[in-house]
Amino acid sequence: MPTIIEPFRIKSVEPITMTTRQEREGYLRAAHFNLFLIRARDVLIDLLTDSGTGAMSAAQWAGIMRGDESYAGADSFYRFHDRLHEITGFDHILPTHQGRASERILFEIMGGEGKVVPNNTHFDTTLANVEHSGARAVNLPIEEGRDPRSRHPFKGNMDVVALETLITETGAEHIPLVMLTVTNNSGGGQPVSLGNIRAVREVCDRHGLPLFLDACRFAENAWFIKQREEGQQDRSVAEIVREMFDLCDGATISAKKDGMVNMGGVLLMRDPALFEKATNLLILTEGYVTYGGLSGRDLEAMAQGFKEVLREDYLRYRIRSTAYLGERLLQMGVQIIEPPGGHAIYVDAGALCPHIPAEQFPGQAVVCALYREGGVRACEIGSVMFGTHAAGDAAGGAGGADAGPAMELVRLAIPRRVYTQSHIDYVLEVFEEVLKHRDSIRGMRIVEAPAALRHFTAKFAEV
Repeated sequence: MPTIIEPFRIKSVEPITMTTRQEREGYLRAAHFNLFLIRARDVLIDLLTDSGTGAMSAAQWAGIMRGDESYAGADSFYRFHDRLHEITGFDHILPTHQGRASERILFEIMGGEGKVVPNNTHFDTTLANVEHSGARAVNLPIEEGRDPRSRHPFKGNMDVVALETLITETGAEHIPLVMLTVTNNSGGGQPVSLGNIRAVREVCDRHGLPLFLDACRFAENAWFIKQREEGQQDRSVAEIVREMFDLCDGATISAKKDGMVNMGGVLLMRDPALFEKATNLLILTEGYVTYGGLSGRDLEAMAQGFKEVLREDYLRYRIRSTAYLGERLLQMGVQIIEPPGGHAIYVDAGALCPHIPAEQFPGQAVVCALYREGGVRACEIGSVMFGTHAAGDAAGGAGGADAGPAMELVRLAIPRRVYTQSHIDYVLEVFEEVLKHRDSIRGMRIVEAPAALRHFTAKFAEV
């Protein structure tokens, strides 16, 4: 059948508070025009992030009831460990409370002053943890990844020639690891091909460098490989996932994405000596190795979630429903990063509001307009999030201090198994209203902001 339906039934519901435009205007001003500071109860459709915002299954909730809360050696840990080993082939597996905890441990061990960490595109917490260690983060996306209108099937790929050049110019001894983000979040939720992972692996092998995956959305990436990469159509998603992990030396995973849970993370390593260092740091900062800052019920939910995410009927629905939003926006005349990504649609805010210069944060202006018009909460991915760090920019440009990103984006991240098509149709209606008066949307200026990760807590005023 041509209609892609939700491969689940709704068993429990949560009310949405309906607000007026006048009420939302007040909430927006009280939050200093930062959508992170809006109370969730005052949001109608929340597309701020897909991280930890999904709905868990009946099997996950059932697993929670058998959570073993023993401090050490809990059965829940071993069920979690066995599931991750089955999927990834890794033996050295640590649970953490979320992905950024895995990143912090990894870069505290492997980062440091004078070191350089290349990535196809670092996301915000990855970049922050790299730079917090004293290392420099460098983004190396392919050229097509910089063009919103390019229909390259794997715009998340790393530029392998640029990687070779960076290693030659920097010296392999200054590069502790190479990282690939799958899918490429800051680059529009675009996938990385299996061929590109193999090519990066070959470069790493020639220079004796370890390859790590930022594998928050590994299953979604594998689905794109199955659909788009030559010779992969007859393979299962699980087989493709296993090869992705076989090609790397380690991975950080936020289970709040493709782990299908509200809290949890994973750190995978092959090197026993490196794993021992990570274990010691985990015990110091997260908890014992068999719970890693989580409860037994969290581990149970992860074990089940990592199983469910490999269901191909789920992935077909997930990717197609995201594409529906993107295709309808394009038909409406709203430019997005094409083709539609896996977990989110990325609107080109610079194209939507060409009258707002980058220094007035067009992405932030658009997310405020979406909330004001219809109570839709989205996330700016542009000069607010990535405009002041000293590394290469988030959307692919080389940068210096205060360098801005190549694209001013608004991310519409779709929580897993939460919203139906009618909710997405409502989002489209909100965009129609925003388009009618986009010329009157005002730019923003920062009134107050922290030195790092400013998008979370910065305060703005309209220009």
